[in-house]
Amino acid sequence: MFEKIFFITSYLVLVLLQCFVFWYGMRYNVHMLQQNSYKNKGHMKWLKENFSRQRFLLIGTVPLVLTAVLGDHGVAVIISAAFGVLVAVGYVAQKRNNTKKKLVFTNRVKRLIVCDLVVNGILTAIPAVVFFLADGGKAALRAGTTALVLLNLLEPLCLVLCNILMKPVEKHINNGFIKDAKKILKENKDLIVIGVTGSYGKTSLKFFLKELLSVKFNVLATPESFNTPMGVVKTIRESLRQTDDIFICEMGAKHVGDIKEICDIVHPAHGVITSVGPQHLETFKTIENVRKTKFELAEALPAGGKLFVNFDSEEARKQEGNYNRIVYGIEDRTGCYAKDISLSPLGTDFTVVTPDGEEERFHMRLIGYVNVLNVLGAITVAHSFGIPLEELKVPVRRLIPVSHRLELREHGNFTIIDDAYNSNPVGSKAAVETLKDFDGVRILITPGMVELGEKEDELHYKFGTYAAPCCDYILLVNRYRTKEIKRGALESGFPEDRLFEFDKFTEAMDFACTRIKDDRHRFILLENDLPDNF
Repeated sequence: MFEKIFFITSYLVLVLLQCFVFWYGMRYNVHMLQQNSYKNKGHMKWLKENFSRQRFLLIGTVPLVLTAVLGDHGVAVIISAAFGVLVAVGYVAQKRNNTKKKLVFTNRVKRLIVCDLVVNGILTAIPAVVFFLADGGKAALRAGTTALVLLNLLEPLCLVLCNILMKPVEKHINNGFIKDAKKILKENKDLIVIGVTGSYGKTSLKFFLKELLSVKFNVLATPESFNTPMGVVKTIRESLRQTDDIFICEMGAKHVGDIKEICDIVHPAHGVITSVGPQHLETFKTIENVRKTKFELAEALPAGGKLFVNFDSEEARKQEGNYNRIVYGIEDRTGCYAKDISLSPLGTDFTVVTPDGEEERFHMRLIGYVNVLNVLGAITVAHSFGIPLEELKVPVRRLIPVSHRLELREHGNFTIIDDAYNSNPVGSKAAVETLKDFDGVRILITPGMVELGEKEDELHYKFGTYAAPCCDYILLVNRYRTKEIKRGALESGFPEDRLFEFDKFTEAMDFACTRIKDDRHRFILLENDLPDNF
């Protein structure tokens, strides 16, 4: 009797521990799938490249081996339970140490979890029932437990399967939301939709443009970095009001056709292309595909629709077409342009000249040429909507930095220049050149850039060459990812004794703040912050 009670109790403890392991493993993999935009192909590639993150799952094979060799022996069950604890601890540590952006429990995530629970429940129950009918309760418990351990090992792949199974459901639900959003837009007959896209600068320009147009109009813009079809749809369904005159719609893309998909929903009257550059090359493959995708916005505009283009972007200038194009730039002066730019830690002064000869001096609290370019783009659009430059001076002065985009933060004897959001080759060059203009100890902290495909090493090397003359110290996070930045900087003459490598951002930050022996004010540029899936 005692032996039977011990057997059942031991197996129940093992099952509970395996359920605990299952929950944390599922949660972690759902989190990574969400950060990989629910794209199975990209997520499978991520799983292959990041196998080491979940290698502790192999510990879960121990219960399988022990159960097979020792059968119902109590020692086997106890040891198996202990190894289950180790796997669970591994997942808990992953969650604690590698989470910058939390898992968002959207309705889609909840549906995916339910599907995963159902699939795993069925796959666990089938062998338990079969063995129960064949050999009784003990065999059923052993078979169910073994199946649960095996499914825990395969959970990353099982989640991909569930994502495939849920695809028709998600498509049906999304189509309903899209239909609803289109109906709302159709009811707002006088609403003017302005699409904003580009390889970089689109989020900043969107927010600046909203502030400037608000001088004369009621304006809604997609919040934060909402730039996917469903993010745009969510904004329309939850935030668009009958009193809104203008809707500024940010449009992001990682694949050819992504911009067209959003345009087919919102039907923009005008468009802004902030740049065309080597961003998301891992999915786009070529710069030509990037350019083609960004100009899907131009192709979607109606007759008479205005297309505002940053002509400082060489790739954007290459695009030919019969567009009603209005251009702006700093280096390019064929359209609206900025000149006499003066930068200081307190902000930036510059003069804007329009094609009709109107000229005005502006001051803003933002820093860097890249912010001048983004504000200039917003001024160009606002001016085309009938707002004189004079009326834009006060709203430009009131502009605040978009979070993590050359955002200045004062901390006593050092200043953080936070440019940690989604670094790109052009933006990173502009950021280190901005750092160069500050008088003090200039420190760069970077983990490099991502999603650059086959050009990653080449573009990282160039980044190193750009950074070398602009920094007093270069602190690299993640030796493997940043090796080409290091090579580019050193081969450009940067002193090796002022370049340091760290495993974690916190270590680099501590070094920058406390271990550099120099009494001058420190300016610390944070160039990119890799998301959890990197």
